[in-house]
Amino acid sequence: MPKMRAVQVPHAGGPLEIVERDIPEPGPGQVRLKVQACGVCHSDSLTKEGHMPGIMYPRVPGHEVVGIVDAVGAGVAGWKPGQQAGVGWNGGYCGYCDNCRRGDFFACTTATYITGVTSDGGYAEYMIARAEAVARLPEGLSPVEAAPLMCAGVTTYNCLRNTGARPGELVAVLGLGGLGHLGVQYAAKMGFKTVAIARGQDKAALATQLGASQYIDSRAQDPAKELQKLGGAKVILATVTAGDAMAAVVGGLGVRGTLMVVGAAMSMQIAPIQLLGGCTAIKGWYSGTSIDSQDTLAFSLQTGVRSMNEVFPLDRASEGYERMMSGDARFRVVLSVA
Repeated sequence: MPKMRAVQVPHAGGPLEIVERDIPEPGPGQVRLKVQACGVCHSDSLTKEGHMPGIMYPRVPGHEVVGIVDAVGAGVAGWKPGQQAGVGWNGGYCGYCDNCRRGDFFACTTATYITGVTSDGGYAEYMIARAEAVARLPEGLSPVEAAPLMCAGVTTYNCLRNTGARPGELVAVLGLGGLGHLGVQYAAKMGFKTVAIARGQDKAALATQLGASQYIDSRAQDPAKELQKLGGAKVILATVTAGDAMAAVVGGLGVRGTLMVVGAAMSMQIAPIQLLGGCTAIKGWYSGTSIDSQDTLAFSLQTGVRSMNEVFPLDRASEGYERMMSGDARFRVVLSVA
């Protein structure tokens, strides 16, 4: 059988290793992508370190995938070889449980598929995806530009457009890393009065470059007090992974404001009384479906939102992963596979 290169995790906590595998064949309802680029996301550590139960090893990580459809399984409509497509974290749905039938795919109790976790992902020259998980790519975005938008992009864009905030209202973005640098761009392009919050005055110029109208240095200022001086935030998009940093901004919410959490902090301490007076709320947000990814790609192309990337070849996937996990990467890491 024809062979391909893939980067797999042999067991929980194991190294990223380059191996040769048979090129997989798509089954019913599936398509095969010839991978061109794959983003390296912090969530890949779930597979690398075995933080989710039930992962079958060896497993190929990667859920920010862009490639060319090169084979289509039985029963697949709307896809044909030669089309450029992408796959994100949401790898499809079981279609049978009550949650799926209600359209609540994220709460599927049977087997919602997670790309690179419950099925092999994009750290490889080819991958298989369920047809409903595949997004169409617009012309005008390169594979390297598009790949991070399949997770980091759709997470921040889809979150912001579902907050209920209107153009002109105050939206703050906490963090200017891999998620935050996209969140600031999306918020500004959506017409919000955008405030960026991060640690250190050295990030002020970057915040302005990304479209923020104001920057708050959380080392030198109390971010909650500074937001209240501006009238209070309708939305604070929390992209950091530190619960204490999230807790420090809750007081900056305006009346009926919402802290939207997309950063995977392990814990956060909030006094409930902080939420009572202003009827404020804390809400988590998952990324989105393939249609949400298509909307994200289209909006990014039209408005000029772009991810800032460091690019590594597939055979240096381990180096790229370590750079991402260490926090040294500015801002996303992408594997160029083609």
